[in-house]
Amino acid sequence: MINKRFLDCYSSDLALMNKKALLYAIRASEGRVMVSESIAITQPLLNNVTNAELAASQGADILLINMFDSENPQIQGLPAGVTPEQTLHELQRLTGRVIGVNLEAVDPEFACAHDDIWKMKPGRAATSENARKLVEMGAKILVLTGNPNNGVSNRALGLAVEDIRKEVGNSAVLITGKMHGAGVVRESGSTIISEEDVVWFASQGADVILLPAPGTVPGMSQQRVASLIDTAHAHGALAMTTIGTSQEGADISTIRQIALMSKMAGADLHHIGDTGYMGIALPENILAYSIAIRGVRL
Repeated sequence: MINKRFLDCYSSDLALMNKKALLYAIRASEGRVMVSESIAITQPLLNNVTNAELAASQGADILLINMFDSENPQIQGLPAGVTPEQTLHELQRLTGRVIGVNLEAVDPEFACAHDDIWKMKPGRAATSENARKLVEMGAKILVLTGNPNNGVSNRALGLAVEDIRKEVGNSAVLITGKMHGAGVVRESGSTIISEEDVVWFASQGADVILLPAPGTVPGMSQQRVASLIDTAHAHGALAMTTIGTSQEGADISTIRQIALMSKMAGADLHHIGDTGYMGIALPENILAYSIAIRGVRL
């Protein structure tokens, strides 16, 4: 097994890492790993270069792909001729980064029919079949979460992570939680997640608990997030703070503040969302966040 800090890894190391090695690399980096999310189906900012590649150029260590349909795999901006089943492998080859994909655990009780860009498709659902397909395509990380208005509940997330863990075993890192209410009003703001939810997610098989970053969701103060992270760590899980509230398009001083509050709260992974420009955070904000949590080494 490769025992290296993520900070010290070459792309060849990352390509060979299994779940255990990847979790070690993240933990050993002591809160200096950056995750950037981008939307697969939107027009890239640089036209014929994927938004994920742009994020990598700005300091992203892990590239998280949102709105990726396992039944119709595509990422806008990839070279012509890439076959669907090679989409994630090709992105990994182009960037040398670890690739993750979002899956959505829609709760039938809260499911909402709508026609905006976030509309659910079967290939994005948090099912064991979709998870298996994504791992076979090259995803090393699966993030169980929810897009706006789709009706994703903590209950549905916990049940989905258990099924997916049984299906994929130790072939992928599983991250579970919500960045915003995701269509469930009673699980938004300060009630978006509880310590009990954190413990349950960990017991169901989550390797990393996903939490809103301090200052992004009402009630998510640095102290509140720190308490939730302490609970995750006490139950053997890592924690990822997230910006999923369009503040990835805020000014740089706000981004730096969120970054440092997240680090002080104990985040192992730092996530920045996929909006600012539609499909990717403002590139200068990805860079500013990256520098805030680990500086520049020349």
